[in-house]
Amino acid sequence: MSTDKNRATAAAILPLVGGPDNITSIAHCMTRLRIGLRDRTLVQEEALKAVPAVMGVVEDDTYQIVLGPGSVARVTPEFEALVEEGRSAAPKPVTAEELAAQGAALKDARKAKNSTPFKLFLRRIANIFVPLIPALIGCGILAGLNGLLTNLGWLPALVPALAAMASGFMSLIAVFVGYNTAKEFGGTAILGGAVAAIIVFPGVAKIDAFGQQLSPGQGGVLGALAAALLAVQVEKWCRKWVPEALDVLVTPTLTVLVSGLVTLFGLMFVAGEVSTAIGTFANWLLATGGAFAGLVLGGLFLPLVMLGLHQALIPIHTTLIEQSGYTVLLPILAMAGAGQVGAAIAVYLRLPRNGSLRATIKSALPAGFLGVGEPLIYGVSLPLGRPFITACAGGAAGGAFVGLCNQLGVSFGSTAIGPSGWALFPLLDGSAGMGVTVAVYAGGLATGYLVGFAATYFFGFTRQMLEDLNTDAEPGPAGGAGAGAAGPAKEPVPA
Repeated sequence: MSTDKNRATAAAILPLVGGPDNITSIAHCMTRLRIGLRDRTLVQEEALKAVPAVMGVVEDDTYQIVLGPGSVARVTPEFEALVEEGRSAAPKPVTAEELAAQGAALKDARKAKNSTPFKLFLRRIANIFVPLIPALIGCGILAGLNGLLTNLGWLPALVPALAAMASGFMSLIAVFVGYNTAKEFGGTAILGGAVAAIIVFPGVAKIDAFGQQLSPGQGGVLGALAAALLAVQVEKWCRKWVPEALDVLVTPTLTVLVSGLVTLFGLMFVAGEVSTAIGTFANWLLATGGAFAGLVLGGLFLPLVMLGLHQALIPIHTTLIEQSGYTVLLPILAMAGAGQVGAAIAVYLRLPRNGSLRATIKSALPAGFLGVGEPLIYGVSLPLGRPFITACAGGAAGGAFVGLCNQLGVSFGSTAIGPSGWALFPLLDGSAGMGVTVAVYAGGLATGYLVGFAATYFFGFTRQMLEDLNTDAEPGPAGGAGAGAAGPAKEPVPA
């Protein structure tokens, strides 16, 4: 998509969400433009879904517009620029009191919208790790390429350079986690990074804690997370009690000193034990009950995605990558997307006269094959009801297949987090060799596609649903996954 198209998309979205004055925050993740809104009643949702580049919308603590991977990273800066231009041309609030009143009202509205403290905490943990995903993907692909060149004996002079590029980020990931943690929880980001850096410093090998010699990196990202959280609390305490004249010297010193000592003589040991337990449990689970575990994980992952709770698994994935070089859980969870794709194809064939819904499926399927499931979830299966359940059945079957292969000794995983579907192939790694690993993952996808398709085709519709939905309808705008939701499929049909 060119710059002009990106700006045109942003310009089309902005008035449909209430204009610049209605925007309170702008951010994006892998697929969604996330905006804070002063007044959600100003959103013209049907018109927004009809914008060609918009694949769907999700209402959560922020208003989320699904644009797809790649596109969202290009549209967001254009959207931010248009909002800034609109604000600079608009009249400013007269007094600081008016700004404070607006901020208080927004804060109260957001608190009322948030469901539970636990869900809010999970979102904040996800906010720490989501910004790291692009680096994890890039380094993961380089690690896979390096392994391929090593096994084939090609370009031996390039192998050490690729190894350095692939491993550099992972060797310091604890520092980035500490930095983002302090930033997210209201502390000074660089102090969080400084405390977390203690964990990866080679000199910790000279320190004994609990009768054991520490090792650099012990505790990993979990230790960094805990250390930075502690640093935030120490810093806040210092800001409250240290005299202002001494704050610039005393606060950072005490923050690093107190948090560092607790990290060295407590958190690194405890976090190391927890990290080891996570890795041991994941491997044991798949080695002894892989088929059943895969069935459960693959079947439940779509509901987690729908609720936004899947991001709570990011620290676990990252811990597994730190320990063994790959996360064994991600290929199993990716099977949920395969079930979703199979279900969508079945819906397409079962409703030959519903042009609107078929247009939505055609535009959203390419993203679905690449592991981006939101357009199919929110534009197709979830509004229909029963196809969402049958899609979960496809994910369960694919997960059971991959889990069974793990149980039989073919252990493999993903060297990074973020992609799934076909986009996960370059990130696969395992103990059984690349050929077997790729074959097993492809077999899992095929199983998910077939079971999701069959379950939806034969059990995804009641007779009444087919009568109501299989009617003539004009196709929605090309490329707009939300367009189909504006047709007969928009009204939820009882499952």
